[in-house]
Amino acid sequence: MSSESQFVAYVDGSSHGNPGPSGIGVIVEDPKGNQIRIAKWIGWQDNNVAEYVALMEALQCAVARKARSLLVYSDSEVVVRQMCGEYACRSPRLYSLHWICRKLARSLDFAIARIPREHNREANRLANTAARMCRHSALHSAHTERAEYSSSDWTPEDSVASPPAVSPAS
Repeated sequence: MSSESQFVAYVDGSSHGNPGPSGIGVIVEDPKGNQIRIAKWIGWQDNNVAEYVALMEALQCAVARKARSLLVYSDSEVVVRQMCGEYACRSPRLYSLHWICRKLARSLDFAIARIPREHNREANRLANTAARMCRHSALHSAHTERAEYSSSDWTPEDSVASPPAVSPAS
């Protein structure tokens, strides 16, 4: 991957209960250093679904911005290993999300790496904020309100330490 045209994304999904009120947090940085921060309420989901929806959001964002390559950092071992082909995706509730993410990833020079949660703090904060967006989540179990915002008080040291080396996803 050439760093001149590489987009970088940090993704996280959060479920307050399993399943429970859920949200995603995504940070996408273009090659010029411009960042987009996304927090979205995604309804009542389990954590693995939330993690996949966060990855799908990052992939869609990169494709919409005509990225040629995307490097994704996630703290989800399941998503990273499934996307790299180390684990098969046999879960009926994850299969279609996995398939969509693989299809989007094929349109890019794509790589994904697992990082510790403490290196993914900003995406985690965005995901948790989004999961709390529905104050009466028990009353809105079928409701999937979506909200997007950009945080201006964020600094790079809030979210990441040195990311690990990455090998391309197969």
